Amino acid sequence: MEKLIKKLRNINPALKWILIILVVYISIQILGSMFPETILSKIASGLQNIKSAVFSIQALQLILSLSILVVLHELGHFIPARLFKTRVEKFYLFFDPYFSVFKKKVGETEYGVGWLPLGGYVKISGMIDESMDKEQMKKPAESWEFRAKPAWQRLIIMLGGVTVNFILAIFVFSLVLFKWGETYVSNDDVVNGVVCSDFVKQYGFKNGDKIISIKGDEIVRFRDVERKMIMNDKSFEVVVNRGDEDTTIVVPDGFITDFKNSDKERMFLPRTTLLIEAVVSGSNADKAGLKKGDLIYAVDSSSNIVTYKDELSLVLNDLLKKEVYKTILYVKRDGFDRELKCDLSNDGVLGFYSFGIKTTTKNYGLLESFGSGYKLTMTHLKDYVKGIQMLVNPKNELGDQLGGFGAIGGMFGDKWNWHSFWYMTALLSLILAFMNLLPIPALDGGHVMFLIYEIIARKPVPDKVLEYSQMIGMIILLSLLVFANGNDILKAFN
Repeated sequence: MEKLIKKLRNINPALKWILIILVVYISIQILGSMFPETILSKIASGLQNIKSAVFSIQALQLILSLSILVVLHELGHFIPARLFKTRVEKFYLFFDPYFSVFKKKVGETEYGVGWLPLGGYVKISGMIDESMDKEQMKKPAESWEFRAKPAWQRLIIMLGGVTVNFILAIFVFSLVLFKWGETYVSNDDVVNGVVCSDFVKQYGFKNGDKIISIKGDEIVRFRDVERKMIMNDKSFEVVVNRGDEDTTIVVPDGFITDFKNSDKERMFLPRTTLLIEAVVSGSNADKAGLKKGDLIYAVDSSSNIVTYKDELSLVLNDLLKKEVYKTILYVKRDGFDRELKCDLSNDGVLGFYSFGIKTTTKNYGLLESFGSGYKLTMTHLKDYVKGIQMLVNPKNELGDQLGGFGAIGGMFGDKWNWHSFWYMTALLSLILAFMNLLPIPALDGGHVMFLIYEIIARKPVPDKVLEYSQMIGMIILLSLLVFANGNDILKAFN
């Protein structure tokens, strides 16, 4: 027993914590199964959801993406620091409180991988950062220390990380466009208008509307409709074509808050006809004899004309409300009219696909892709800044929408797709650049703010001010981290 205890004491700290977490997890799962309908069973269920999220394709994509971005971001600090002959004591992927998973010293720098995947860091000598190394700062400044360098050199070192992330976003977006092109539904091809959710119908939208512009901006790509509408917390106008006439719909203040409190279903879908593209094997449509190329023109009676899929759904739902579970589909096939007897299931789904909307694919040359990649980067940056403004506005009540690593991981697909992976990596790189540039002490932007003050005032900010600011900044960041990831955990348990 003593030998076992001694072996456990000498075990790698990372492995020790893994074993502890595993034992706790298994214990809670056993207790949860022994005492159903209790708080223990709810905790066990929540932990299963978290486990499924952590050990998923999405989580793997997130870790790989963040690893690439963090290493390149820190290189953005490391390279100018070394160019200006500034000593870098540590270069770490992930944080390493108490212990690291891997480390190796090369020259003056220790390179390593920490166990806490919340980012990474470079420890630059003579700099007040998250390490809070006050003892070093009490000594006289050495020529190789950060504090001994001119302010303009220190500014370049601090801006290096966000510069790399911003350039990387443009570069990756450009290569994604060059490799895969851009596939979208042109708004001009949504010839039958849209099918509206119940949420947007309350604002005056109707099935069949063709959306022309939002806030005066013409809609070119159909996917931009919802993006442009969601990016508003003030009243805005939408111009729709209805019955060959343009109509202006005024969406009032508070739209984003109302949307948050709704079911968050798609606001608009392209309206499709009832020309059959495929029939699901074994479905009610298949049993009725529906075939590819058939055109449904009426249902239940030859006078009950339907043209679009949403109209068919309304008729079927009305029949189900009357507890009618059989109907007749009137179809045109090879120029002849046919009547097909069809059973109805409780969900009203017949089991067929109608011909969808034409998609447009635009391919880019190498040089052209970089211009378009820059425009795409600036579009995402504009939307992200607007989103942050809306998030911090208390009137919008969007605090519970702030997400942590779970929410970010959910942005990746549940199947590995390199197109999606690189697109999301570019987007995260842009977000990382913007967030790090915020003038919050402990972030790059906080250091930049103090350096700009030093350049203008021609005197450095006192070390005590930097120390206290760093502590306040760390508290702010940790609070946001706990709050955001707490929202993710609450969602997992709910």
